Amino acid sequence: MMRKTSLVLLSAAAGAAATLLVTQPRVTLIGSSARAAASDTYRQLNLFGDVFERVRTDYVEKPNDSKLVESAISGMLQGLDPHSSYMDAKSFRDMTVQTRGEFGGLGIEVTMEDGLVKVVSPIDDTPASKAGILANDLIVSLDDENVQGLTLNQAVEKMRGPVNTKIKLKMIRKGQDKPIEVTLTRENIRVRPVRARVEQDDIAYIRVTSFNEQTTEGLKREISALQTQLGDKLKGFIIDMRNNPGGLLEEAVTVSDAFLERGEIVSTRGRNTEETQRRGAKSGDLTKGKPIMVLINGGSASASEIVAGALQDHKRATVIGTRSFGKGSVQTIIPLGQGNGALRLTTARYYTPSGKSIQAKGIIPDIEVLQDVPDELKARTDTKGEASLRGHLKADGDEQTGSQSYVPPDPKDDKALKMAADLLHGVKVNASTDKAAN
Repeated sequence: MMRKTSLVLLSAAAGAAATLLVTQPRVTLIGSSARAAASDTYRQLNLFGDVFERVRTDYVEKPNDSKLVESAISGMLQGLDPHSSYMDAKSFRDMTVQTRGEFGGLGIEVTMEDGLVKVVSPIDDTPASKAGILANDLIVSLDDENVQGLTLNQAVEKMRGPVNTKIKLKMIRKGQDKPIEVTLTRENIRVRPVRARVEQDDIAYIRVTSFNEQTTEGLKREISALQTQLGDKLKGFIIDMRNNPGGLLEEAVTVSDAFLERGEIVSTRGRNTEETQRRGAKSGDLTKGKPIMVLINGGSASASEIVAGALQDHKRATVIGTRSFGKGSVQTIIPLGQGNGALRLTTARYYTPSGKSIQAKGIIPDIEVLQDVPDELKARTDTKGEASLRGHLKADGDEQTGSQSYVPPDPKDDKALKMAADLLHGVKVNASTDKAAN
């Protein structure tokens, strides 16, 4: 029996990595209406062939046939939704490299908005973060070449390159009268997806910045190290996934599983009911039942929303912050054969254990905490979210846009972090009806 092997990922940004998914072929009986639809499809394909041939023979300059086909494929996928795209062979190789959490570039997660490259978030301790690039910045040119007209993958490819080479970015920032220009030197980006520290002498604080192949193992190491360091003093855990754009579906499942003893973590549902998949937790809570606080905001997307939704639905954690991004779809990476690149195709929606889709809605925190934002940054403290992206998959019910994504650089000013610590210390009580904190 033939089997089709493909890759699955969850991310709001370009360059996220993937894990394996195997699907079985289906046998379909074609009735008269299906035959009519197929006939119409073939007529449309003939139209494409006619246009392709006319361009090849009559365009003012001789076009590159391969580029014409790639452009046609890219246009077809971009017309589906913001997260479907075509990757040429180089882009596909780059994506598999980033899966391992190490690549050459700037350290910046991006998406596409109105033909421009939009910053989802800079990665900690990279050229992008050190240069002061912020979430929601719009990149309009790369080395004086306009971004308008480039695909997202083409723009990402231009930003990557050999270590120690430079690239100039011109950006538009809301609230700034003039474009901002920065010159960055590419570095070998080693994405360290998990960082940890002791907070207030008795709390284990763990920041998860992305979901790549190293995330779960990094999480396990930090949990073990903090448990050893704090011993009996350990009050509980704060899991900070603010401005985490997502990544691997498998890593979202295994990270969730680290805190759960049993129960469903996530289900993915495609166009056909037989394609529904459910992922459950295995016995073994690594935190041994300690209280957990999860921090999210408008920049928390996809895989991070799966983790927050699973822990929230199972009442394993209190979710604090602002409503998340709302990307509730799954992308499958489908290789197209040797040297032909791959498709990044939206194939399913995902649902939290209680059956909720967060597509274009987001995860609503148990306790909403708004940060105090400096005046000079107030114009850009909200992330518009999935519902604002052109061509996005529609929500089940009312859609939500706009959520605060600002995180104070100094932990002393971080109101969400303080709320989480207070709850672990019993200073404040999280009643089930509480939805806001001042």
